[in-house]
Amino acid sequence: MRQLAILALVFAVIAAAPAVIASEFTLNVVIMVLYAALLGQAWNILGGYGGQFSFGHAAYFGTGAYTIAVLQVQFGVNPWIGLVIGALFAMAVAAFIGFATFRYGLRGSYFALVTLAFAEVLRILSNSVEFTGAGVGILISLAPGAANMQFETKTGFFFLIWALTLLSFLTVWWIGHSRFGAWLAAVRDNEEAARALGVNAFRVKMGAIMLSGLFSGLAGVFYAQYYLYLDPYIAYGPAISVESLLVPIIGGMGTLFGPLLGAAALHAVSELTRELIGDVPGISLALYGALLVAMVVFLPRGLAGLVARLTTRRRASAEELPRA
Repeated sequence: MRQLAILALVFAVIAAAPAVIASEFTLNVVIMVLYAALLGQAWNILGGYGGQFSFGHAAYFGTGAYTIAVLQVQFGVNPWIGLVIGALFAMAVAAFIGFATFRYGLRGSYFALVTLAFAEVLRILSNSVEFTGAGVGILISLAPGAANMQFETKTGFFFLIWALTLLSFLTVWWIGHSRFGAWLAAVRDNEEAARALGVNAFRVKMGAIMLSGLFSGLAGVFYAQYYLYLDPYIAYGPAISVESLLVPIIGGMGTLFGPLLGAAALHAVSELTRELIGDVPGISLALYGALLVAMVVFLPRGLAGLVARLTTRRRASAEELPRA
């Protein structure tokens, strides 16, 4: 309950951002941090808690984004309904990929490569069919209004992504304190031993990948409504998959607050780099690669691990002072 109370406090403080931030640019940065935290938490469910490293989370993100965009543009479906359908479609794609991989025991690098291949297949397909706009992309018509999920100010988008991100964090908190979470951790640590103890590893991993796909799809839905434009490279390109896995690795895999710490750190470095170097093509991926190497070498447990280590040292020092 202490962790849940901290989570409530953190998101209550974040919710005050529109009231204290006057700059639209700064509020946009906060929005993108929450968006990245949602992406990272989606990956964290499968990769951090489940130990199944995916290189193709763009498959779920792009499915959610394209679903809401196509439903709006081609069929006139209300985006609030499209949000639910997009998330469910993304979860269905995750279920298909999970069944195709876990059913035959793929794990480790084999699983990672297969997820990357699925994302690339979807990118090629979306680049070839007409209803997605093919290589030209798809442009969502501007229709301002909360009923169309196109808010007139960034405050509306802020509370939308705040609510979606909070939902993902509450889900991960539940995973960390549930029997399902215990099964997932057992499968991550030693799948053979978990099977011997009666854990249905296939069912547990399917649950994790479906939840992961659901929240990745919600991130894609938000992106589509926020920017009102998609093309195959944006939706299914490698940048989304890299950001999805980099955020929890920087913040701390398998931790509740790791994705939020990672998203804040990643966007702080990204904005600083943009100010110093400018918007150079490809600089973001190069930066992400350098950060990934640095974190793996120097902080393998991420920023959350660093915070935990510093807290432990401070407590130890505080306990030693009275004795001295």
